[in-house]
Order: sequence, then structure tokens, then C-alpha cells
Amino acid sequence: MKTIDQILLDEAASAVRQAWPEAKPKLGIVLGSGWGEAIADFPVRAELSYEMIPNLGKTGVVGHAGKLLHAESCGMELFIFQGRRHVYEGEGWTPVVLPVWILKHFGAQTVLLTNASGGIREDLHPGALMAIEDHINMLGGNPLTGAHNPAFGDRFPDQTVVYDHDLRQLLMGAGADASGIYIATGGPTFETPAEIRAFRTLGADAVGMSTVPEAIFANALGLKVAGLSCSCNWAAGLGDEKLTHDDVAKAAAEAMPRMRAVLNGFVEALA
Repeated sequence: MKTIDQILLDEAASAVRQAWPEAKPKLGIVLGSGWGEAIADFPVRAELSYEMIPNLGKTGVVGHAGKLLHAESCGMELFIFQGRRHVYEGEGWTPVVLPVWILKHFGAQTVLLTNASGGIREDLHPGALMAIEDHINMLGGNPLTGAHNPAFGDRFPDQTVVYDHDLRQLLMGAGADASGIYIATGGPTFETPAEIRAFRTLGADAVGMSTVPEAIFANALGLKVAGLSCSCNWAAGLGDEKLTHDDVAKAAAEAMPRMRAVLNGFVEALA
């Protein structure tokens, strides 16, 4: 896996700064699979295609629009990344964590990471929204691997509290159904039933293929992190249906009114 390249990160941040020199976002939101329209109520000032941001590039998954939005809500400026890059796309850690670096470069204090997941715990049925309280990294690697760069924080960042408690309470107050542990695998395959049984034993409540790299990097950089997962299917072996990305998108679309409501409530409470 290619290590994070700060030169590439800085090129991207400089390009966004050139486009929006006066921007001062307080919050960044990364929209995962199925979440693209969840910010429809936020007025957008401007947008940039990911292909216009050096080293970020076109998203490799259907349903990820690949746009950076400069938006506002409740008098607060936001950067909204409409779609994400994934480790399984094979381009290394840099494009995956690049949104977090841009937020840090612009002085944002908080990042909300969203995703679609498979429910493992019994109450995390399709359509349930889970505030992430902790994670298990099963990606097979760590974005901070490589020679230590002091710009990325400590050599050995503490991860006792990656997901901020107060932000999680705001998500719960805004209408999230539950909180729980998210486990990230490398993908792009869905998990096997045997893996899901093992993950349940490890204490995982929901499973997906994202979010953890950005959370690790944001925590190391000193940003406050919140995570919100939409359970879009039962994890492998827990339901009768074959798992497909189309079904994930369908379940997210059905849950969209609640997804929008929770994001609106969270931003309003944070502003």
C-alpha cells in the first residue's frame, strides 16, 4: 500500500484554497454510499469536482458523486465531500485521507464521517442509523504506516477516544437509533458468514469498507471525529438475500428522509 504523500496532500489543499480563498469551514462532512442527497437542505455556495482537485480524482464507486461542496447551515460554513475514495480502489492512502487534510488546512475543527454498513447486532436492521462509538480496523493496514511525519501528529497516536462523546450525543439527540462498534474490512468483496460470526465475537455491531482510515488520520491531526452509519442490509449469513451494492443504494434511498433529518439536527445543534 502506498504511504501518505504530504506533497500530494498539499497540492490538493492549495488548489481548493485557490478556488475558495475566503472559505472558513467549521465542520466537514464526508458522505459515504447512499448518503449523497442527505445534505439537500444545506444551501451550497460553490462546488468543485473531485477531478479538479489534484490527487483526489474521480470516485470509483457508483453513487459517489465526487464533488466538494462549500455550503452553509445555521450560519456555519461547511465543506461537504459528496463521495469518498476507498482503500480497495488500489491508489494508496493519500486519496482516501485527503479530505481530512483539506479540512485541517482550512482550520475546520470537526469532521462527520458517514457510511453504509451491514447490520450485525439484532437491532441494526436495514434503515437503522448507528452513531459510531468506536471501531475495529480489519483493513490490513494503517494510513499512518511509513516514516514518521510530524505534520501528521505523534508517532504513536492515542486512540482511546477516536469518536468524540459529545458529538455522538448530538447525533443521538438528532435521531440516530443507536450507537455501536463499526468494523472496517478491506473489501471490495462483501464478508463471508464465517467472518461475520467472528466479527460478532470480536464485539462488532456493523461492518463496512470505509471510514476507519479517515477517522484514524483525523484523530491524529487533532480534529474531533463523529461517525454515522446507515445499516443498509443484514450482514452476510444473517438474512436470506444475496448482498449487492444496488440493494445497499435502495435501502439508503428508503432511509433518506431520516438521514436528512439527523444530519440537519446534528448541524443545527453544533452551530
